[in-house]
Amino acid sequence: MLMGIWIGFVFLVMVVLLYFVIVSTGRIREYKDDEGNPLEGSISEKLKLDINGAQNGLFINGKNPDNPVLLFVSSGPGTDDYFLNEKYPDIHLEDEFTVCYWDYRGMGIVYDENIDPSTIDRNTLISDTVAVTEYLKERFHKEKIYIMAFSGGTNIALKTVQKYPEHYYAYIGMAQVICDGEDNDTLIYEFMKDTFTQRNDSRRLRKLEKMVEKRDNGKVVCHDWYEYVMLLHEAGGGTTMNESELWGIDIPILKAHCYTVKEKFDYIRGMKMYRTTTLYKELENKDYRRDDLKFHIPMYFLSGNHDYNCPWPLVEEYCNRIDAPDKGFYLIEDAAHSPLWEQPEKSYEIMKEIKNKQERLEYGR
Repeated sequence: MLMGIWIGFVFLVMVVLLYFVIVSTGRIREYKDDEGNPLEGSISEKLKLDINGAQNGLFINGKNPDNPVLLFVSSGPGTDDYFLNEKYPDIHLEDEFTVCYWDYRGMGIVYDENIDPSTIDRNTLISDTVAVTEYLKERFHKEKIYIMAFSGGTNIALKTVQKYPEHYYAYIGMAQVICDGEDNDTLIYEFMKDTFTQRNDSRRLRKLEKMVEKRDNGKVVCHDWYEYVMLLHEAGGGTTMNESELWGIDIPILKAHCYTVKEKFDYIRGMKMYRTTTLYKELENKDYRRDDLKFHIPMYFLSGNHDYNCPWPLVEEYCNRIDAPDKGFYLIEDAAHSPLWEQPEKSYEIMKEIKNKQERLEYGR
């Protein structure tokens, strides 16, 4: 009996490992016409480039070379987001843009075990952003491009457009990072407390209370950010609404076709390495509300109404405070931290609206 159970377990493990190897082709999404042939003018390219002395990874998807270019700055920082296009295949940004998902130095498909984490700081990544931008402008014959950043990637892109606005039509921050500390932690705490109270989940309420230090001003600060966010996933306000990190992130990465087996292991190694970088230390105790609030390009922000990883009320407040030629805050219903994928139709319409607005401003269309 025990031998049969053991053999069954070994067989199951072998099947899972075989599936893992088979799906890990490293191929990215492609476009076909009605007859199954490659769509004329489309691009589906995965490449590595040497940028400022380090390899950078690019996933480029587009259906029409005449479309404007959108540079997508990955989250984390240090987390590749391309796999979400497989989990949520209804995303159609490529109908309006040539989209370049960027893995910056030392992460994702360009993880380098020999890279010195102390050399990775925000100024270096800002320089890399501009270099990637220049590459895309030259390759696709564009005077400017759009730049969209997700979560931790907004730490890089926000400062890039403030310093080098001449390269960009507009900035789009999805799940924009605003600050660390008690304002951020208190909004997360209140969301989780309300959610667990409504569920009559006394176990998680007790766990929540142990995770925070309460201040005299009525606000809280969490003891361990990563444990705090793990609990936030259980409350439905994490990376994707009502999904744990295991089912929302880890398993989709393992199932993804867009990475090889080696790249999947490198993905994890790069995430861990980025927690030891100079950048990671630079971003501690940040608060963009205290920085320069003037921008010279249009600034737009997308948040899910369940996003408390980067609490949407802070994003809305920040958008209201900044000075820009045009600006807008879009709150997307029934989404958490990743509205672009969770609500692709709503997000697509917003991105199309932003693009059309810029075309009217630039070309008087």
